[in-house]
Amino acid sequence: MSFVRTNVKTNIRINVISHNSPVGWLDIYFNERAITGLYFRGGKHILPKSPVDALLQNPVVAQVKKELDEYFKGKRRDFTVPIEMRGTPFQKFVWDRLLQVDYGEIKTYADIAKELGKPTASRAVGGAVGKNPISIIVPCHRIVGTSGKLTGFAGGIEAKKLLLELERG
Repeated sequence: MSFVRTNVKTNIRINVISHNSPVGWLDIYFNERAITGLYFRGGKHILPKSPVDALLQNPVVAQVKKELDEYFKGKRRDFTVPIEMRGTPFQKFVWDRLLQVDYGEIKTYADIAKELGKPTASRAVGGAVGKNPISIIVPCHRIVGTSGKLTGFAGGIEAKKLLLELERG
């Protein structure tokens, strides 16, 4: 299933296509150049869409679907699909750091804050992690609470648990 949404402010066309995965349906937002969003269907970051007749064909979509399938089969640890993340400078700073958290590794919000040179910014880091526009590829699921407890996740705690179990083998 595919959709097109036009941003009224910028008049930029945003394409959306759905992909079934072991953690549920994922909505992939993209433009001609890159993936701009990867959201869990029914998650907290759902954007309104309007249907279109034809399935949108795009090499970036083919690449992200292939890479997601390989990831869920345990055959891929790193994603190479181009991504474009829109957010504040601090959010981008945090999201770039998330991209450096290795497959199977778990960090806390406090760890990320310290690594960013802002040891008292755990809550701000948590806020930025919660607004991550590209789930799974930008691995916010690898970030847990200070106690090690699995905390909020757009796809739900069960999906976060499944992703971590997948990566830990």
